[in-house]
Amino acid sequence: MGFLSDLVDKSAYSMADFNQDIRSLLRGHSTKSGQKVNEETALRYITVFSCARVLAETLGSLPFFVFRPRENGKGSDKATDHPLYGLLHDAPNDEMTSQTWRETSMGHLVLSGNTYSIITMDGKGQVTDLYPVPWNTVEPRRNHSTGKIEYQINDRGKIDVFPAEKVFHIPAFGFDGIKGYSPIRMAAEAIGLGMAATEFSARFYGQGMNIGGVLEHPQALSDQAYTRLQNWLEEKGSGLAHSWKPLILEEGMKFNRIPMPLTDAQFIETRKFTRDEICGLFRVPPHMIANLERATFSNIEHLSIDFVQHSLLPYVTRWEQTINWKLFSKKERAAGYYVKANVDGLLRGDYKSRQEGLAIQRQNGVINANEWRDKEDYNPIDGAEGTAYLVNGNMIPTTIAVSKGGEKG
Repeated sequence: MGFLSDLVDKSAYSMADFNQDIRSLLRGHSTKSGQKVNEETALRYITVFSCARVLAETLGSLPFFVFRPRENGKGSDKATDHPLYGLLHDAPNDEMTSQTWRETSMGHLVLSGNTYSIITMDGKGQVTDLYPVPWNTVEPRRNHSTGKIEYQINDRGKIDVFPAEKVFHIPAFGFDGIKGYSPIRMAAEAIGLGMAATEFSARFYGQGMNIGGVLEHPQALSDQAYTRLQNWLEEKGSGLAHSWKPLILEEGMKFNRIPMPLTDAQFIETRKFTRDEICGLFRVPPHMIANLERATFSNIEHLSIDFVQHSLLPYVTRWEQTINWKLFSKKERAAGYYVKANVDGLLRGDYKSRQEGLAIQRQNGVINANEWRDKEDYNPIDGAEGTAYLVNGNMIPTTIAVSKGGEKG
């Protein structure tokens, strides 16, 4: 109780506190590279945008199904008649598809470390609506009196307080398990460096690649000549469209370029290194954002499978567990209802290898013809031909082998 008593002693969280936090979130902070980095500005850096898009679109494209256990306790079946099935598979609200909702929510989670949706229930306690809210308008707080988590949501200047059971919240990796860290804030310096390099490149080409030089004059340049030169440089001497124009110098002036090739500043290497760092931050294989330097015909399939297993699976697990916790009633959880995402399509590999694997399962009685056809989106075969399980002729149960041995003896 010591922790809760400390919370009670603290002053109440006011509207001014909330607005200050929101302003801090929106502004971000200046990095040593001079770039202001927050979740919005970071998206303008192509590597961040690409990584966030890969994760959001992949999660959004996965089918989520509701399952119920069979009465005999062995196996489970899709519960297509459950109200939650349609929300997760088709549309969670009247304004977006399930794919849009999950993609949007996943984008919030990837960038800010948190995603929130308001849960609407009917009189029977069934979820009827899920609607995402911007992550930067929500603040999870522990109630000083009850010690329970609640959510303060800023709705156009008005703060509404929601109990935890009314908010679908998925936190990413964090310190307290309640609110996730923002990857953008944690890696602000690395992202700022990439943004600065991008801006430098744009300005380099925008200024006609004239990045430095010295105008040398034997004496002092007259005011009239200086003014004409300055106006010409500002109006007609900058930009790629004017980079071909010769520089007209007066009164014996000479132009000496100060060369600074991008390779001298290790510019390309810096951009590559930063790109790889950001890929590591989001755990997205570089080949998935069109960087094929280390991808080959022989390893790209395994890199894609590695992405599913080590990058996507932690997010999928978060989604599944939060759905099972927040969107099913205690009675439904006790009855064994659960939600599972289908990632088989991402792990199937090439067509030939997939068919060889299915053939092995078929020959060893693991699947029947209809189960094979279902995995390939084919219609089932009527009758025993589709439901029968087959085994190789030289494979028999050990019990039969023992009985036959006894007969011979």
